[in-house]
Amino acid sequence: MSRHRSVSGSVRSGCRTLILALLLLTLGLSAPARAADAAFAQFVASVWPEAQAAGVSRETFERETRGLEPDYKLPDLVLSGRPATGASAQAEFVQVPASYVKEATIARLAADGRRLMQKHRAALDRIESQFGVPATMVLALWGRETDFGRYTSPYDTLRVVATQAYVGRRKAQYRDEFILALKILDEGAVARRDFRSSWAGASGLTQFLPSEYYQHGVDLDGDGRVDIWHSVPDALASAAKQLADKGWQPGLRWAYEVRPPENVDCTLGVPEVRHPLGEWLRAGFAPVERLSPAEQAQPASLLQPEGIYGPSFLTTANYFVIKQYNFSDLYVLFVGHLSDRMVSPAPFATPWSASTQLRTASVEAMQKHLARIGLYTDKIDGKAGMLTRAALGAYQKSAGLKVDCWPSEAVLQSMRAAR
Repeated sequence: MSRHRSVSGSVRSGCRTLILALLLLTLGLSAPARAADAAFAQFVASVWPEAQAAGVSRETFERETRGLEPDYKLPDLVLSGRPATGASAQAEFVQVPASYVKEATIARLAADGRRLMQKHRAALDRIESQFGVPATMVLALWGRETDFGRYTSPYDTLRVVATQAYVGRRKAQYRDEFILALKILDEGAVARRDFRSSWAGASGLTQFLPSEYYQHGVDLDGDGRVDIWHSVPDALASAAKQLADKGWQPGLRWAYEVRPPENVDCTLGVPEVRHPLGEWLRAGFAPVERLSPAEQAQPASLLQPEGIYGPSFLTTANYFVIKQYNFSDLYVLFVGHLSDRMVSPAPFATPWSASTQLRTASVEAMQKHLARIGLYTDKIDGKAGMLTRAALGAYQKSAGLKVDCWPSEAVLQSMRAAR
């Protein structure tokens, strides 16, 4: 009998274990996941004192964080035991210019922008008068960010900023964004169901982080609240104020397309190299359109998004203001060109040339090599921006290669052979 009871007990114990395992499997909760969720809950609870100090009510805090879970599929996370999730999904950094600044898309949005300019003329006139930012520029931001409101951001903003604050690469920044997102909800500025964002937490028609909402939000329609999610006047005015707050200069173009001389030194394409436009012209850069004496006196930097291939530009201070809205050169080109196209139908005078873009990991390998030999001191992020392209050109000079400032497989192989 004692043996029978022992066997029966073992069977019952095994059944309980099996049932528990099946229950956990059904719930999708492994032991590490439960531990992670517990740690996340502890992290959320730790934010309460700061949220309270920011004016968030306990009721709102409890309601909005109840059942909140991290989203470990987001880019830009640093997860223990796993490779960092990069921002490789951002089209600005993995597409060739022709694919990103697509002519058909620009033409469609420009036509939409002209119609919307008439529809919102009164609000846009007030925006231009108050902030000095052209109507076409704020419309271009709206068109690029959310396709004039037709695109709905896929993520729950609160979940995004909470996850980024918990395991993101920029935890301190996103801790503040998490608190301010709770404050937005507490104040009733937007309902949780409408508080949708990009993977980085930017929300609304013109895509603001919660901190940007508080820094630059404008109630242009006069209803007593800043509503960048549903009010077009509020969203466009807020975008204009953000540009103005970051240094927008009224009456100044964002850039001028030019045809460079055949012997152009593409390593000059960095923000620090600034000369009056007239000086660039005397050095052989031919403007696509006539420049006035006042324009020729403006300082500008060389921008060659495809190195010596494709269109070239001389960029003004306002180019770098837009770059503070989104750091990608292709983003600024898209927005600036779209703004121009609402006034003029002319596409870029020089067509794009590049048909392939190296993978992020390959560009990152290039950056690491350039940093090792002292040619590159910026972030290792796998993005072929201005500084990376200029450093590539400097490497090409030193290695006796053709100097085109464009990340290619041939340059990558040269670097690997030089190790």
